[in-house]
Amino acid sequence: MKENRNLLTAGVVILVCLVVAALAASMPGRERTYEVETINSPEYKTDAARAIDAYERLMDRYMDLSEKIFSKMGGDSQAVSTKLDSLDSRLADISARLTRIEKALGIDPNGNPSPSKSPNASGVK
Repeated sequence: MKENRNLLTAGVVILVCLVVAALAASMPGRERTYEVETINSPEYKTDAARAIDAYERLMDRYMDLSEKIFSKMGGDSQAVSTKLDSLDSRLADISARLTRIEKALGIDPNGNPSPSKSPNASGVK
């Protein structure tokens, strides 16, 4: 008898759970829809990122300026090449003269004075 009572109790509990589940599934308006609104916040930038951005803007402006100057010269690359070659030869001449002067005065090209010669030892007063 006690087993029958336990089986009956378990059956009633299962039946009640099924009824509650069926009622919960059949309730109208149970589907809820949510509206999601996205909020755009400004991008966080570090000081380094701001510096890089500023440098890129500066380089863009420099390139634009260089293009304008080059176009004002007529875009004559031959004239520019000739001028650059002239400047290069002048710099080579100056470098050769400086090397001769350093050698005559006993100056080390790296900025260290030569220990064997002093400026007064060469006879220059």
